[in-house]
Amino acid sequence: MCRNIKPLFNFDPPATDEEIHDAALQFVRKLSGTNKPSKRNEAAFEEAVNSIAKCAHELLHSLETSQPPRDRAEVAAKARARSAMRFA
Repeated sequence: MCRNIKPLFNFDPPATDEEIHDAALQFVRKLSGTNKPSKRNEAAFEEAVNSIAKCAHELLHSLETSQPPRDRAEVAAKARARSAMRFA
């Protein structure tokens, strides 16, 4: 799994369209093996990103949980602490 794709479900505030799009972009980049497609493949690349973003948006809005929403700042602080320990 791509390490740059972060969980987006069950956060307060909920994931934005931009965050969902960025996750879809990372996914398509991973699958295609390129960060920027050639001019010839640009349309297919963008279509894939938009399609995956739409599906991800639908998924995130249809999921249900009994857990309370997680705080974004708290999760980010924990990630920074883990990163500091790993790269210290």
